[in-house]
Amino acid sequence: MKVLIAGAGIGGLTTALMLHARGIPVQLYESAREVREVGVGINVLPHAIRELSELGLLPALDAVGVRTRKLSYLTKQGQEVWSELRGTHAGHDVPQFSIHRGRLQKVIHDAVIERLGPDAIRTGRRLSGFVQNETGVTAHFTDAVEGGAGQTDRGDVLICADGIHSVGRRAFYPNEGPPSWQGVAMWRGATDWPIWEDGESMAIGGGLGGKFVLYPIAPPEGDRQLMNWVVNVRIKDPEISTPPPDNWSRRVPLATVLPHALRFHVPGMDIGGLVRATDTIFEYPMADRDPLPRWTFGRVTLLGDAAHPMYPVGSNGASQAILDARCLSDLLARSEHPRAALWGYEKERLPKTAEVVRTNRVGGPERVIDEVEKLAPAGFKKIDDVLDYEERKAIVGGYASMAGFSKVRKAS
Repeated sequence: MKVLIAGAGIGGLTTALMLHARGIPVQLYESAREVREVGVGINVLPHAIRELSELGLLPALDAVGVRTRKLSYLTKQGQEVWSELRGTHAGHDVPQFSIHRGRLQKVIHDAVIERLGPDAIRTGRRLSGFVQNETGVTAHFTDAVEGGAGQTDRGDVLICADGIHSVGRRAFYPNEGPPSWQGVAMWRGATDWPIWEDGESMAIGGGLGGKFVLYPIAPPEGDRQLMNWVVNVRIKDPEISTPPPDNWSRRVPLATVLPHALRFHVPGMDIGGLVRATDTIFEYPMADRDPLPRWTFGRVTLLGDAAHPMYPVGSNGASQAILDARCLSDLLARSEHPRAALWGYEKERLPKTAEVVRTNRVGGPERVIDEVEKLAPAGFKKIDDVLDYEERKAIVGGYASMAGFSKVRKAS
């Protein structure tokens, strides 16, 4: 068997490593000229880190990331709604990682090159189409950089891991239209900053319509650490506005973001100073797509954001792509026919990820903040007078169970 993968992001690279570990040849194609360390912070949950650990990547992750110890949910004013330990501190056998997305991708990329060889990833090649029959699938790739000659390859399976604007997805659903948007803009940045709290904790202040996210994404160097921050604010009515097509990872000036950032308070953090100290600020629309009725068509299937792009709520996007990779790799290794493997993968993963997509749209575990702010918009003296412990636990713990990372949970 030979597997073709379109897209060398976190999902595609992880799938390649897992298939290689099972003795299945893989060829990756990536539209970018080179796989670079782009993006800002990301959290990867223990159920996904367990899969990366089994691939032997834990030491490399420790070298560039932070083992998350605690997560606190706060109101916009900085009052604590819920706090819980995370990863190994909460009883998992592996950690949760707060890490720079580009460095996470590089860890997996370097392992692919080391184990599969320097030609495992062909860059500057964008999927343009494919044809299939009973014996295999032929994929066509254009030169995405120089505009030169394209390339054709044939395999037993084609996995489209090419993101929210997936060519493979569009081939199956040509009339789907643009991503879904609730009018929320995300401004993100990272900068070296004095260590906050214990250097291992994260905070989320505010609900779905307006929040500030804060966490470190690299080991400390002296008394400083790379600190990631996110400002989410609903700026338009999604019923009459769509996200501009060119604002995926668009750079914006400080003046666009600072007035919104100053609406939030996190104890012990100078939010205004942090945002002002950030050299480059990126804008993203908080966008997703409706769950699909199916991912698999014959010998072609979707994976990661191509299959189930979701709001970045609950630290689940990259984690779910890694779980996709494990499920699909296992089935390809043990199924009698590739089409049976792809069908089994869809049957297992589509319903689970569809539920995560739908739950993230209403705030995921962070909905606990929305509920408190709705009941006590001016703040509170005692959180239990607003929403008692069991009600808060049901919101946060219910999401963890649904998303597949529930374990021993130590909360306050």
